[in-house]
Amino acid sequence: MRTCLRMAAAAALMLVPDMTFAQAPQKGGTLTIALNSDIRSLDASRRDANTDTVLNHIYEQLVAYRDDLSVGPALADSWDISADKTVYTFHLRPDVVYHNGDGVRAADVKWLWDRRMNTAKTDNPWVCVPNFDGSQGFKVVAVEAPDDRTVVFKLDQPSGMFLIRIASIACNVWAASPKNVGPDDKWIANSAIGSGPFKLKEWKKEQQIVLERFDRYKPSKAPGSGYSGDRTVNVDTARFVLISDKSSAEAALLAGQVDVMQTVPATHMDDLKGKGAQIVYSPSLSFTALMVQTRDPLLSDVRMRRAIAQSIDLKQIAEVKTAGLANYNPSAVAQSSAYFDDAFLNWPSYDPEAAKALLKEAGYKGQPIKIQTNTRYPGMYDNAVLIQAMLTSVGMNAQLDILDWAAQLENFLAGKFQLQSFGFSPLADPSLRYAGLIGDKAKDPTLQWENKEAMALNIEAMRETDTAKRLALFKQIHALMVKDLPIFGLYYTPIVDAAASDVRGYKVWAMDRVRAWHVWKAK
Repeated sequence: MRTCLRMAAAAALMLVPDMTFAQAPQKGGTLTIALNSDIRSLDASRRDANTDTVLNHIYEQLVAYRDDLSVGPALADSWDISADKTVYTFHLRPDVVYHNGDGVRAADVKWLWDRRMNTAKTDNPWVCVPNFDGSQGFKVVAVEAPDDRTVVFKLDQPSGMFLIRIASIACNVWAASPKNVGPDDKWIANSAIGSGPFKLKEWKKEQQIVLERFDRYKPSKAPGSGYSGDRTVNVDTARFVLISDKSSAEAALLAGQVDVMQTVPATHMDDLKGKGAQIVYSPSLSFTALMVQTRDPLLSDVRMRRAIAQSIDLKQIAEVKTAGLANYNPSAVAQSSAYFDDAFLNWPSYDPEAAKALLKEAGYKGQPIKIQTNTRYPGMYDNAVLIQAMLTSVGMNAQLDILDWAAQLENFLAGKFQLQSFGFSPLADPSLRYAGLIGDKAKDPTLQWENKEAMALNIEAMRETDTAKRLALFKQIHALMVKDLPIFGLYYTPIVDAAASDVRGYKVWAMDRVRAWHVWKAK
């Protein structure tokens, strides 16, 4: 398997034009980036992948993932760990300032941390509260700022996951100016005072977000990699323009109206390249899946779920949807993970006759089985269409329920679906993926799998630092997933972006986030 992946990666590299040119990067100009939907907030209180992408240009995380998914310096240029591995002391870069000119203080990191953790019992809790409150392993018992450049995190126990959690893009642990908040303790509308390499110029909702280069930004001395290290900006402006339709985005790219387009369908690569676009590819950690509401009266029967699993030809879907760039994968461990081996491909085999027998055994009488999807993300829609056809072929009354993306996302957050074609943002460690899947639906409807044994195993994996022992734990969790079938993984969507012919220095990475720093435009 790994040999095949290496061959695929090598072949993919041939898709990438030579973007290393003899001339030095040029300053100036606007880099226009197509987004398929608007951001959800300016403070990450409501987030998705697009929100993360834009806000990580404005703010700078305490520490961040490098390209290889290790944790590297960002706002903090170094850190110390106590002998008992329960105290982490972060040292902030000197002379870092916010976009309003105020100096960044360690107390600001503590202020935002406390503000987010205090949302736990509100109607809109910080999505990462469970990561740090002890419910999924270690607990952060105190955060202190003994001086302006030092932030201290104290844990109740050693954990191999703390730095991974702090670096998580979904958690967005960064510094923000307290002046973003008014006297009423509410975030001020259209305020985004961060310390990142870009500052907010304009947000016209459902139209565009315009960022300007922050000339007082002082980059890290560490090499730029992922979201870590040097984020030197060459362009004057990064403009994120909303184009929900993929075909329209491709047309805008070829017409010179857009410089960067994300998530190019693999089947469109050759056509775009033939018309002058640059195609950039990377393996991915983005989990594409068919979600199952296991509390649904019909789908609570594991025989129904197994019938669905045996009706779906995973190999065919992966081949068709990724143009052969990715293999099928039903597990929460990506092929690009150091923990992956073929054991994670174990799954009920594609067997339509076995599926029909299970339907009969379960007493299925043709009740509707609705698959929620949307047209904003073509991959989700196409997967739903393929799965509907496969389920129908074995006698299920499978129906597409096509919603706008916002409505589908709200249904996901509320757990209101039978089946839902979905895609998850990339996560750097299998424990993080499992943590987002396993738990009590009554407490968090976004969780897919209610299995206390699996949760306990994942908590153990989070504490463990030995690679071989972690792999054994992940295999045990996957064996339980094969038994329960709480979610049907399909594949990990390969990252395929397109850039205009005059764009230089643009790269993609496993975390699948556009980065406008280091990029420049040839004149």
